Amino acid sequence: MEILRGIVVLIHLVGFAILFGSWVVEVVSRRRSLTRLMAWGLTIAGAAGLILAAPWGLTEPLNYIKLGTKLLILVVIGAVLGIGLARQRRTGKVPPVLFWLVGILTLTNATIALLWN
Repeated sequence: MEILRGIVVLIHLVGFAILFGSWVVEVVSRRRSLTRLMAWGLTIAGAAGLILAAPWGLTEPLNYIKLGTKLLILVVIGAVLGIGLARQRRTGKVPPVLFWLVGILTLTNATIALLWN
């Protein structure tokens, strides 16, 4: 059971890396656009996160307030990505606030995961 949980944690981290990494690539290249790869990263991280939220094979109780906060931020990132991608398709540009929110919220979610005990 521990190996399976470790595999799901790895998948969750890969999803985060895809989302945040593709956002950083856009920042560095000064394109400031949202990509489908960001949406895929969000989907992978979210699905794996929901699987990790199940209390399978753990001896200590889960922190459901932390998990709920992370889920709320994930939903907000999804909404911002959806709105930003739709505007980008329509006008060819993403409003800067939406672009920066994706990165800030993604980093906030990772920070909560690491620092909130």
